[in-house]
Amino acid sequence: EEKDVDEFQRRFAKVVNYGLAYGMEAYGLGQRLDIPTDQAREILDRYFESFPNVHAFMERTVAEAKTRGYTTTILGRRRQITELAASNFRLRQMGERMAQNAPVQGSAADLFKLAMVDLDRALDGAGLDSRMILTVHDELVLEVPLGEREELEPLVKDVMESVTELRVPLVVDLGFGATWAEAKSH
Repeated sequence: EEKDVDEFQRRFAKVVNYGLAYGMEAYGLGQRLDIPTDQAREILDRYFESFPNVHAFMERTVAEAKTRGYTTTILGRRRQITELAASNFRLRQMGERMAQNAPVQGSAADLFKLAMVDLDRALDGAGLDSRMILTVHDELVLEVPLGEREELEPLVKDVMESVTELRVPLVVDLGFGATWAEAKSH
């Protein structure tokens, strides 16, 4: 259960998941987690055994990108990857990692930007003084007058979680505080 996961396990899982999205292999994972490469390889093998569709998706994405010369996001945005046809082995490897990464990270970026546009319109439409002031990776920082929190919270969740319909629901976590650090700790 989620409540039984401690901070170390959460960080560990995050490194593995993000590492895979960026094409990280056993050596890089071992370096990040400060564990031997053999142990990192075992973690990756177990991950792919548990989630074989992830591995199949990664392989299919690279194969399609090699054939087409580009990848696409959920919303159809293309990213050319000329490195896949390079004669240099290291450049081709880099192209493969880019092909694995681009559809996932690009789709996340597309959805995040759409959610920001939708949220900006919703804030205006609701007549709120709250405003977006900053993005940090996959986080959106808003400046919220104290009296607007109750109205803002469901608005943000609804707008951002409904930016598009996916088989796996989008989930937005909210934090509030006088500073960004304080908001992140809640």
